[in-house]
Parts: sequence; C-alpha cells; structure tokens
Amino acid sequence: MLPSLPMPEASDVVRSTRSSFIGPFTELRVEVFGVEEMQRDIMTDGDGNFSFPLAGMIAAAGKTPDVVAGEIREKLMHRYVRDPQVSVNFKSTSNPLALQSMSVTVDGQVNKSGSYPVVGRMTLMRAVALAGGLNEFAKLEDVVVFRNIGNKQFVGIYNLEGIRRGNYADPEIFPNDVVIVGDSPQRREYKEILRAAPAFLSPLVLLAREF
Repeated sequence: MLPSLPMPEASDVVRSTRSSFIGPFTELRVEVFGVEEMQRDIMTDGDGNFSFPLAGMIAAAGKTPDVVAGEIREKLMHRYVRDPQVSVNFKSTSNPLALQSMSVTVDGQVNKSGSYPVVGRMTLMRAVALAGGLNEFAKLEDVVVFRNIGNKQFVGIYNLEGIRRGNYADPEIFPNDVVIVGDSPQRREYKEILRAAPAFLSPLVLLAREF
C-alpha cells in the first residue's frame, strides 16, 4: 500500500486534453446554418451555462462542443426551426491549450454525474461539489479515485466523513482522474479491501494494474 496517490506526470495530464470540454467563462462560436440571426459569439457564465435564441438556457459545462450542438439542434427542432444544422466551436485563441478544458469525471451516487473542467487547484470535496453533491443514498465511506500514470493505474479509497472531521487532508484531484462515489462496478472490484479498511482514519492507496 502507498501513503498517497502519486502525482501525475505532465505527459499524463496532456493526454487528458484529447477531448475538449466546455467550462466556466468559455468563449464559443455558435452558428445555425442559413439563419443569420442565430450566428453569434457567446461566453458561458460561471457555471458553464449560456442562453441561446429559441433554445433557452444550455447547460454546457463538462460537455464537448459537438454534444452541445446536438442539444441545441434538438431544442430548435421543437421550436419550428426545420432541420437546423448547428455548429459549436471554441473561439480562436493564440494559446492552443486554452481551448482544452482539462477535466475530471465524477460518477456514482452524486446528483449530476459527468465530466467537469479542472480550473485551478481541485480537491476531492470540490469535485464532488461540482457534481451537485451527494445524493440521499450516497455512502460517505466509499469514495474511490482512479488515476493513470504512465502504464499504471492507481486507486485511492477515501472516506468523506473522515476528511470532514480532519482525520486527513482533502486530497488533490488532477485532470484525467475518475472519482466514483458509493456503489459502482469499479468499486466492487475492491469490495474485500473496503470491508477490511474503510479509510476513515487514513486513505488506502493501491496499485490496481499495469497496462
């Protein structure tokens, strides 16, 4: 067992930017082919949302531009726009990495599972909060973080109540991490370990596998 999850290398973080995700205060170009008044530059708000004519409020945080374009198209089809062809793109920038919102995935017993941009320093408690917090069935003692470093996958097992009580520090979360709260197929792989060590007084960190 390890004392803490190893920090990722720069190459591991860069690898996570293959998919570009929309985040807070992201500049986008949204166009509906053939409809001039629906071609505009917009900026998402602090929650990663924006408003678009006839489509209403679009919750874009943690989604790719293609996914958001599909959602706008679906809404416009119900607003008497015949066969709308929608495109959503990041606005041009001199810094290519600014187009890449590095993200963490949060799943399991949270209110809004999905991928969320990592802006500044991210911790486990903050990642759970971004996913809308815990749902009513969530198990505070069963939080698993998966992290790939090179050709190895590490798993950290945490107890949110232990963190809240100050038993140990709120661990830092990095781009490309996967956070699973409560029951999930991934967590079940480690059920024997969880039963023996609930991670209340200290986290449990293991090398899960090598690729």
